[in-house]
Amino acid sequence: MTNEEIQVKREIFERIFTENVKREGAENILEYLGKTDFFKAPASTRFHGAHAGGLLEHSLNVYYCLKDYLARERTKEQYNMDYSDETVAIVSLLHDVCKANVYKESFRNVKDENGVWQKVPTYEFDDRMPYGHGEKSVYIINGYMRLSREEAFAIRYHMGFSGCEDKNTIGRVMEMFPLAFALCTADMEATYFLE
Repeated sequence: MTNEEIQVKREIFERIFTENVKREGAENILEYLGKTDFFKAPASTRFHGAHAGGLLEHSLNVYYCLKDYLARERTKEQYNMDYSDETVAIVSLLHDVCKANVYKESFRNVKDENGVWQKVPTYEFDDRMPYGHGEKSVYIINGYMRLSREEAFAIRYHMGFSGCEDKNTIGRVMEMFPLAFALCTADMEATYFLE
């Protein structure tokens, strides 16, 4: 993405966040994000969103996917999933804050179509605070703004069964906190279908 595209998406992110998140500390987490590379960082080194602004793009995609998922009649009437706009914005927009300041620009060698080695730009993962993935996001957010228990579990387990956790624990969490399932679904939809 160009710097202009990143700026437009950042403005959208900030507008959604400030319109929906009113709890104490909300402005502090937003200020924190502005001091990191969150808005310009990639979402991964090689997979989804492996480009400048990829993390911002992914966060917005997860927000839209979660809103769509929760708008279904079935989720409200049969699954009793009825969450505030504030909760939806928090868990979707902030689920990957753990990825801020962990990607460094680098280069790798790749053969071009003629078999000649070329140096191409890439990202390397360099986490200076290796506290896990979902749990690191919860830790960072709670340093600025208090999460509800269900929000914390949703963010912590948003990787679902693709994470490294005990599969029985993940299943139990999704039974106890349906928002974790919904966020995981939105994250996978954004990752595999939109990005």
